[in-house]
Amino acid sequence: MKKIIFPITLFLMIIALSVPGFSATTATISDSEFKAGDTVTIEGTIEPGADLYIVVAMQDLFAPKDTNGVHEVKRLKKDADKAKFDLDTEIPPLYYLLTTNPEAFGNEGKKRFGGPSVLMGKGKGLYSSTMYYLKKKFDEVDAQAKSMMGPIKSEAQWNFLRYANESNYGINTIVKESSKVGNVTIFSRTVITDFGKSGKYWDKGTSVNLDKATGKFNVSYKSYRHTPPNTEFDVYVNGAESGSFKVLKNGFWLSKGFRYMNPLWIILGAILVGTYFSMIGAAGGMLMAAFQILIVQTAGPVGINAANVLKPSNMALTLFSPLGSFYRYAVVEKRVAWPVGISFGVGIFIGSIWLGKYVSAYLPMKAYKEWLAVLVVIMGVQTIRELMPKAMEKRKNIKAMVKKFNDAVAKAKTDGTSVEMGKIEPVKTGITDYRFKFWGEEFTINPLLFAILGLAIGVVSRSFGIGGGFLLVPAMTTLGALPMYVAVPISLIGTCFSSIGAFIGYLMTGYLPDMVLMIAIIIGGFAGGMLGSRAQKLFSEKTLKIVLAITLFFLFFRFFKIEIWI
Repeated sequence: MKKIIFPITLFLMIIALSVPGFSATTATISDSEFKAGDTVTIEGTIEPGADLYIVVAMQDLFAPKDTNGVHEVKRLKKDADKAKFDLDTEIPPLYYLLTTNPEAFGNEGKKRFGGPSVLMGKGKGLYSSTMYYLKKKFDEVDAQAKSMMGPIKSEAQWNFLRYANESNYGINTIVKESSKVGNVTIFSRTVITDFGKSGKYWDKGTSVNLDKATGKFNVSYKSYRHTPPNTEFDVYVNGAESGSFKVLKNGFWLSKGFRYMNPLWIILGAILVGTYFSMIGAAGGMLMAAFQILIVQTAGPVGINAANVLKPSNMALTLFSPLGSFYRYAVVEKRVAWPVGISFGVGIFIGSIWLGKYVSAYLPMKAYKEWLAVLVVIMGVQTIRELMPKAMEKRKNIKAMVKKFNDAVAKAKTDGTSVEMGKIEPVKTGITDYRFKFWGEEFTINPLLFAILGLAIGVVSRSFGIGGGFLLVPAMTTLGALPMYVAVPISLIGTCFSSIGAFIGYLMTGYLPDMVLMIAIIIGGFAGGMLGSRAQKLFSEKTLKIVLAITLFFLFFRFFKIEIWI
C-alpha cells in the first residue's frame, strides 16, 4: 500500500508545482489595516527565475448596470458598444498590478491633450505627455500573464478596465483616481513597476524588488489618498490569492464628494470666491468649480460622474453669495434696478428649469462650450475697449458718474469717512423702457430685451452648472451701457434665479450634492457675499472693469482647455 501511496503523492505534488501561481509562493502583507494614503508593503517568495506579478484589487466590483445616474446609464450603454464590454461586466474600480514585467500588459505611449478640440481635432492637443497604455486586445496578452491578473479574466473585463482607466469619462465615473501632469488628468494607474528603475510619474511611490535567483521579493506602493473608508482589497501573488487588507478613513470623508477634506478649507475657499463674485457679479460658479476640481477634487461616488455632484454643489455658491450681498445692495445702498433684475431673473429661471431641459435633450450643449469661449473673449475685449477715452466720451453719463464717484472717494479720504454710494432713483418704468438716475446721471435700459437674453443665459446655466454672471455683467455694461455699480447687483439677482432653476433641474433628474460640501459652500458663500458687497465701493469703475476683463480672459482659457498653467 505504501508503495502505491508514495508515487501518487509525488505525482500530485509535481502537478501542483506546475500550476502557475501555485509553486512555492508565499506572501506577507505588512498589516491588515492601513489609512488611506499609507504605504502598503508585501513581501515573500515566488518560484526562482519567474517574473513577479502582484494584483491588489478592490473586493467590491462595479458593473455599468449598477449605476442609477440618468445620464450615466445612457452614456455607459453607448460606450459599452464602442469599447466592447457588457453592461453586466464587473471590474474592481481600484485595481493595481505591480510587476517586474509591465511590457506583458501594455506599453508607454504619447498622449496629447489641451486646447480646443474644434480647432485641434480629435486625438490632438497643445500639450504632449506620456502614459501607460494597456494592450488594445486581450488576446495580445500572453497566456501566462493572463493567469496572473486576479479577478480580471475575460476579454470584456479587459476592455472595461481599459475604458475605466484610460478615458476621462471612465476615470471620473468609475475609478476616481487619476495620474496627472500638473493639474491635468492623463489616465489612471493600473500596471505599475519600480519607480527607481522606470522614473515614470505613474510609478511614483512604488517599489518593486525581486531577487530572481532566490525568488524573494519586497514590494510597496502608496495607496490612493482618497480610498473610501473601510474599503477591502484582495492580494494575488503570481495568480494565487495571498491575503487581504482594509483601508481605513484618513480625515473627514465627503460621502458624495468622495474625497477627504476638512470642511473648514471649503468654507475658506467659498468665502474668497463669494467675496470676489459679489464684487464683480461674474464667474462665481466657474471659480467655485475650479476650486472644487483643483483643491477639493470633488469626484462623486462610484458610478456617478464627478460633474453631476460638482455642479449641484456649485449652485450653493451662486445662490447664497448673492443672498449675502443682497441686504447691502438692495436695502442699505438701494442700488438695485428692480424691473431689470426681475425681468432678467424670470427669463433665466424659465431658461434654466424649463427651456434648458428641452434644449439640452436635443442639442449637445457641451459641444458648444468652446464656441462660448469665443463669445467670452469678445466680451473681454469689448470691456477693455469701454475703458478707452473715445468710448468714455460716447458714454457721457458713465464718465460723469465716474467723476462724481472719484470726487466722493477723495472727499471721504480727506474727512476720514467711508464713501456713500449713489442710489437708484426711478424716472420711468415700462416693459421696454426703464429709466433711472444714479449719481444724478440718467440711464435707460430695455427690461424685455434682457428678459429674452435671460432665457438664453438660463439654458447655458442649466447646461454647464454655472450662474451665468460671466455673460450677464458684460451684457449689461456693453449692451445696456450700465455702470458696474448697477450691473453687479442686477447680475446677482439673475444668478440667484438661474441657480434655483438649475438646482431644481438637477433634483428632478435625481442628482444630489454632497450635503457637507454644500453646507460649507453656503456658509462661506454667504459670508463672502456680505464681505464683497461692503468691499465693492473701495474700487473704482475702471478697476472693477479691468478685473471683469481679466476674469473673462481666464474663462476663455478654461473653455479652450488652455490650463496647464493653473
